[in-house]
Amino acid sequence: MGSNVLYIEDNPDNRMLIKRLLESRGYTLLYAMDGLSGVSMAENEEVDLILVDINLLDIDGYEVVRRIRKSEKKAALASLPIIAVTANALAGDAKKAIAAGCDAYMSKPIDIHELWARVEAFLPPPTPLP
Repeated sequence: MGSNVLYIEDNPDNRMLIKRLLESRGYTLLYAMDGLSGVSMAENEEVDLILVDINLLDIDGYEVVRRIRKSEKKAALASLPIIAVTANALAGDAKKAIAAGCDAYMSKPIDIHELWARVEAFLPPPTPLP
């Protein structure tokens, strides 16, 4: 069975794209449609990596990451790899994501090869690549 990746994203098209891309590499994708659900899933599911959008409807991705990192329910979340995946591509956005607790940052639109490289930097592919 593949590694579990949690994607916190409110856009269904983006979720479907990431699902197809990661499942084609053998990962299992879990997803949350808002920030609060994402924090809850991170605390209650077995997750190996988190991808988080910054522009969510309830709380922003920065707050999601801060809450995950400070979770009293699951101490392992303090060091779980988190990648910000966002349309925020202005100067300083990457630094803001890292300051919030993300380990990496990538901008949308999603580049397939960059996504795979970022994910595989933290989680080796669970199945041999063709």
